[in-house]
Formats: sequence, structure tokens, C-alpha cells
Amino acid sequence: MKKESNYQILKEYCLKEGVDLFGVADISKIKHKFNFPKSILKKINRAICLGVRLSKGVLMEIEDKPTLLYSHHYKNLNTYLDQLAFRVSLFLGRKSELAIPVPSSQIIDWKKQISHASHKEIGYLAGLGWLGRNNLLVNEDFGSQIRLVTILTSFNLKSDKPTNKTCGSCFKCLKECPAQAIKKDPKKFDHIRCFEKVKEFSKMPGVHQYICGVCIRACSGRKNK
Repeated sequence: MKKESNYQILKEYCLKEGVDLFGVADISKIKHKFNFPKSILKKINRAICLGVRLSKGVLMEIEDKPTLLYSHHYKNLNTYLDQLAFRVSLFLGRKSELAIPVPSSQIIDWKKQISHASHKEIGYLAGLGWLGRNNLLVNEDFGSQIRLVTILTSFNLKSDKPTNKTCGSCFKCLKECPAQAIKKDPKKFDHIRCFEKVKEFSKMPGVHQYICGVCIRACSGRKNK
């Protein structure tokens, strides 16, 4: 019962802090892939995944490339998520629990798309969605129009279960991808084509970051239509 009560306490706290999505993942089988020292990894078996929706209005402006407004919104939302993760970590730390906020958009190797831990994989295990054809987490309500952040923790929490849902017969992102990186089979997503296109976009005046947004705009979910 302690796991369930801890889960509810933490979920209520996070919802009050302004998150749209909350889930907890059992990471015991994937934490070996994280880029943290083993001395830390052996103490954690749970990851809290938080999601906040992107602005529908900002995304509507995107056609075939990122806009200056989207670039600014993207940076602000990542900062907001990092602050949320920081506050949750303080909340857990005051309970004498280990809590590590994983930056929402800090990439160690852009070409290989490597970070400290995969937010989308953790989001999947936390029941927040599935890995879509666009190589992003797809949530049933918001599609891919979300940003994620993760907190690794030793806190005794029940974990959520992954969904068995998929993109099914939806191919909107495939048709609109400017890099032609998206395929019918999600496992055949072309990381190199995607990377080369966002690298090209990063050179646009005022953008200066590896973003696109086209497939995100196309993947709306049932609450963003």
C-alpha cells in the first residue's frame, strides 16, 4: 500500500505544479543503458516521467520548417520542464530520497541521439504513450505535441504499465516529413536523414538549435485536433 500512497501523493503534487502527463516507470531492466555511474544506478529502480503539451497555436504556424516562434517556445518549454523536475527533486530530497532530474533536452551526441537517459523510452514504460513512426512518444490525447522530462529516484513507488496501442493506420507524419526519414515501419526510421535536416534547420537565422516540428504538428492526438 505504501507504493500506491506514495504514487498518489507525488502525482497530486506534480499536477498542482502544472504537468499534463504523469507516469512512473520501472527502469530496473533498462537502467544499464543510462549514462550515469553504476554507483548511482544501483540505488534507483523508478523513473518519474512528466509531460507538458506544446502550444497548439504555435504549432499551427509551422508548415515545412521550424519558425522563430516555435524555436522560442521550444526553448522556454524545456526550461519550464527542467524547473518542474528540479522542484520534484527537491520535494523527494526533503523526504530523504535520491532524486536525479534528467535535463529535458541535453544531448550528449546529436548524431547518435544519445542523452543521459531516453525520455521517450521511459515515457513508454510509464504508460504515457507508444513509440510512433516519427520516432517520438505518441500520447493518445496529445499525440507527439508534448515535451518530456524525467526524474530518476529511489522513492518507493508503484509503476505504470506500457500501453499496447500503436499508430495503426495513421500516416500523417510520414506524408509531411521534410527529410523523408519516416517510414511505415517505426523500426525503419532514418535517424541520419532526420539529423541532417535538423542540422540544416539549425542554420536558419534565429533558430540556432536542432529542431523541426513538422511531424509534431501533424501528430495531434484526440485533444489537440
